[in-house]
Amino acid sequence: MIRKLVSRFNKSVTKQIVAARREFHIPIKISITPDSNTGRLNMPVTEYSIRGETQDLSKTGIGFIVPAIRIKEYYLVGQDRPLNVEVDLPNGKIKLQMLGVRYEQINIHSSVSEFLVGAKIVKMAETDREVYEDFLRHGNAAKKAGVLQLNTE
Repeated sequence: MIRKLVSRFNKSVTKQIVAARREFHIPIKISITPDSNTGRLNMPVTEYSIRGETQDLSKTGIGFIVPAIRIKEYYLVGQDRPLNVEVDLPNGKIKLQMLGVRYEQINIHSSVSEFLVGAKIVKMAETDREVYEDFLRHGNAAKKAGVLQLNTE
């Protein structure tokens, strides 16, 4: 009996601590800018990118699916590597910076391998945050809210 009460309490606390995730499939572009300073030799700044699709969104992070876990020799997860991200929301394109936290390979038995990456949001401009949080609250209705609808009765 006590074990059941403790289990219920833990579940309710976890729901309040963890940000609610909403499932949305939206185009996403992830870019990495590797360190170009290699001692005395300064290499030109090069940006590598990969495209994918979001799996879920929350106020604190984004889960996304990409065809590879690394771009060239640079992994998307680990080594405190910042990911520069562009998300094409229906109510506008936003830019943010994230840090890859976890990943797992999905569709293992398929001919095309994909990876589900979980990343936490590190930095975002205030205007982009407003657009992002508005989308989280209203979903696809945020785009429709700006459209004038005529009643033809």
